[in-house]
Amino acid sequence: MKSDPERFILDNTALSNPPHVPEIALHLADEAHELWLKTENELEAIGLPPPFWAFAWAGGQGLARHILDNPDLVAGKKVLDFASGSGLVAIAAVMSGARSVVAADIDPWAAAAARLNASANGKILDIDRSDLVGTDAGWDVVLAGDVFYDRAMADLILPWFRDLARRDALLLIGDPGRAYCPRDGMELLATYQVATTRALEDSEVKRTAVFRLL
Repeated sequence: MKSDPERFILDNTALSNPPHVPEIALHLADEAHELWLKTENELEAIGLPPPFWAFAWAGGQGLARHILDNPDLVAGKKVLDFASGSGLVAIAAVMSGARSVVAADIDPWAAAAARLNASANGKILDIDRSDLVGTDAGWDVVLAGDVFYDRAMADLILPWFRDLARRDALLLIGDPGRAYCPRDGMELLATYQVATTRALEDSEVKRTAVFRLL
């Protein structure tokens, strides 16, 4: 299984459309799949990191919706989708006419999922598995869906995000009210009511905001 993540993903997910971005098809796990029910210890035993790539998180859905509805934000531009997971937001950027899109995630399983998901939508993504925190490849736009899920991650990426914003990159963040999402230096662009599941979240609908980091 470790040698063929794409086969594993195909066997343990189904192609479906996230409720807030029905234009995009993703290989996702749901209650009908064994992957949904496995504990973290069980996943570790089979060599699989927590499968964040197997779910369409509310922050990503809100940000992808905003990109699809406002394609001028990325059209003709060089885009980074940071911590891309399933590749949902990156695919939305490609569909919206971005000149180039890098889907970055250090998890090799996420890279495999993003590749499969892009193919399912007739798109190709440039996938980067390196740790890009602190780097700058001259992106015009940096997209980040649901990345402020714990303090360590927030403390790591926020100074980098602010450095990119200071040199005039457009930093767009999708967040469903995570505790470590910054409140200062953020411009609210839109809010969405995103359907989720109580197996992942604390409510069946998450109010998801899209911010610009100033």
